[in-house]
Amino acid sequence: MTMTKITESAIANNDSARDVMGKDKLRELAVVLFERVRENASLDWTIKENVKTKLKVIVKRTLRQYGYPPDMQKPATETVLNQAEMIAEEMAHAE
Repeated sequence: MTMTKITESAIANNDSARDVMGKDKLRELAVVLFERVRENASLDWTIKENVKTKLKVIVKRTLRQYGYPPDMQKPATETVLNQAEMIAEEMAHAE
């Protein structure tokens, strides 16, 4: 499963988001989130708090920009970052 698909499932795991935004806009948001996290993550981002904080701000800002329901932004942000961290660990072990 790709990071984009995982990100999409993380942000679509909210009935109100699916109802308000629709499937296509959620898919677009997932792609944008994936790209922004990928562009801003350093090799050791999972252990550097300042990089984690920056990524959290980027994800939150992107969710707001796309009209993601405010009541679910915090859990979606945490889920996206947790999934990105798991994928980073898997990639590190695969090399």
